[in-house]
Amino acid sequence: MDPKTGFCHQTRTYSSLWPPIPLPPINQPLSLAEYCLSVFHRTSADGATTFVVNATTGETLTYSKFVSRVRSLAYSLQQRYSLCKSDVAFVLSPPSIHIPVVYFALLSLGIVLSPANPLSSNSEIAHQIQLCKPVVAFATSETSRKIPSLKRGTILLDSPEFLSLLTQSNMDNDVNKRVKVDQSDTAAILYSSGTTGRVKGVMMTHRNLIARMAVPHIFNTSQGGVGNGKPRGSVTFLTVPLFHVFGFFMLWATVLTANSLVLVERFDFEEMLRAVEKYKVTAMPVSPPLVLAFVKSALTSKYDLNSLTLLGSGGAPLGKEVTERFNEKFPTTELLQGYGLTETVGGATSAIGAEEAAQYGSVGRLAANLEAKIVDPQTGEALPPGQRGELWLRGPIIMKGYVGDEKATAETLDSEGWLKTGDICYFDSQGFLYIVDRLKELIKYKAYQVPPAELEHLLVSHPEIADAAVIPYPDEEAGQIPMAYVVRITGSSITEAQVMDFIAKQVAPYKKIRRVAFINSIPKSPAGKILRKELVNLSVGSSRL
Repeated sequence: MDPKTGFCHQTRTYSSLWPPIPLPPINQPLSLAEYCLSVFHRTSADGATTFVVNATTGETLTYSKFVSRVRSLAYSLQQRYSLCKSDVAFVLSPPSIHIPVVYFALLSLGIVLSPANPLSSNSEIAHQIQLCKPVVAFATSETSRKIPSLKRGTILLDSPEFLSLLTQSNMDNDVNKRVKVDQSDTAAILYSSGTTGRVKGVMMTHRNLIARMAVPHIFNTSQGGVGNGKPRGSVTFLTVPLFHVFGFFMLWATVLTANSLVLVERFDFEEMLRAVEKYKVTAMPVSPPLVLAFVKSALTSKYDLNSLTLLGSGGAPLGKEVTERFNEKFPTTELLQGYGLTETVGGATSAIGAEEAAQYGSVGRLAANLEAKIVDPQTGEALPPGQRGELWLRGPIIMKGYVGDEKATAETLDSEGWLKTGDICYFDSQGFLYIVDRLKELIKYKAYQVPPAELEHLLVSHPEIADAAVIPYPDEEAGQIPMAYVVRITGSSITEAQVMDFIAKQVAPYKKIRRVAFINSIPKSPAGKILRKELVNLSVGSSRL
């Protein structure tokens, strides 16, 4: 194996440059909840430390109250609702301090957790329920209207009945301990963003999630949190929803490292800045559009953001120009990029430290315990460093499969355990991974392939462009041409010709933007991924007018 890249010429695979991280024996019964709480208790963490804050309402939950409520809810669900191991629970709720309690209680009992976006339409939720087949749901008075009748009903998180489930005093503590959860059992079903087709339910095992959690446990040994009188630990503001893989992962990692989490019920940029100042937030996961907002917004000067030491960017590639402008504006805040999928339980690669962060455009190096291939989509040949192809990944964090969809599972996971990501990537001579674009999103202009992400990075570098997306537009002669949807900054009157000229000066002729439309906002998933299919439908509709 090449010690610089991790590439083995014999097997044509890349291995992580990190030393292997030991995991619990595979045959040891162990749930993700038990694993996280056992590590938490071993650190002798202070129960008075604030675990989670709802910045919208001001509600807080200490670690001692959190652990007490998890035990009480788990006991209540067994006794009152007769919930059993392998039952599926559907969760449809905005962020609140109750959600972490629900997640931990369910997984401690071996119940499969399936959280979804509360803003989803009725038809989308019906599809998700058809996939995961829940026996019970957790929702609010508002979101419960979208959920059909289930065998064990719907438990309302904003009801007095639910609060009573959290405060049971006469409990048999051995009841929870008698549930045997195997690491190979399905722990959660999370939903992919559906940017390249209908939403799929991604099945994750307890083993998948424990393997993912082992990484922050090794590298993050800080303890403490909001207002506990100890040396400060990490205080994370969660910009992504708890039903999304990034937010899901951050929740468990927070408990594992005994740190603090700040939530808001509905994301608002200025409310986020206010929370950073008030709670002295040290870190937050971000998407590229949010990094762009940090760079371009004048609101950032109104608040004290000096506590913010780390932003972890994921969900889509981040351009060099935006990264450089962020570093100029916030020189004491480290901006690190990572890459992951719902199918990999979040992060598969990450940049760690200032030196790796300086590799502009890269999403870092392969995470511990992972292997990768770069495969030529046409020939199937595994490629060495410097050559582009589809990224394949293998390791203990790779999903079990798609629930209720054997065909999609077989197309994505091969017989040797390799996950085909659908992303066009390459490794450089130092083992850093670069994302070029989605295999299915490459624009086919005549005989050339044009990556939309490359053009988008150039577009948002223009001072009069707030945001942009590039899609394929049908063309009789070329097959497809690159079309840009552009959001002007307030007061700008930049024209179609000026946009096309700006790009034409910086790219090869076949990559030129050949059509422009102006729009109020770019449609995106909760993780910040551009929903290109919505723009494609919009462009086709406008062409018929």
